[in-house]
Amino acid sequence: MREKTKKKKTEEKSVRDCSPLRKRVKSKTRVIRREKKKKMILQAAKLIGAGAATVGLAGAGVGIGTVFGAFIIGMSRNPSLEAKRFRYCIMGFALTEAIALFALMMAFLILFTF
Repeated sequence: MREKTKKKKTEEKSVRDCSPLRKRVKSKTRVIRREKKKKMILQAAKLIGAGAATVGLAGAGVGIGTVFGAFIIGMSRNPSLEAKRFRYCIMGFALTEAIALFALMMAFLILFTF
């Protein structure tokens, strides 16, 4: 009987000795898990931000369509001013495309630098 209690006591001591180590390992794994979660949340935020920034590209496509549509309507009404209106058309196209490039640049900045 005494041998069994002695064995139990020695087993309990060995478990007690290991418990601080187990606590340290558990706390380290918790820290690692938290860091992984933070990285995953950051990556998700980057992807959502980059996706939201690319909405400007759709707006630029609509703007370019509007510019050239207005040019065609204006040219059909008064063909003699075609050269002057074409310059304005190209200027409108360039400015609208610049906005699209800024939106694309912001999407890439969000995705790769932050």
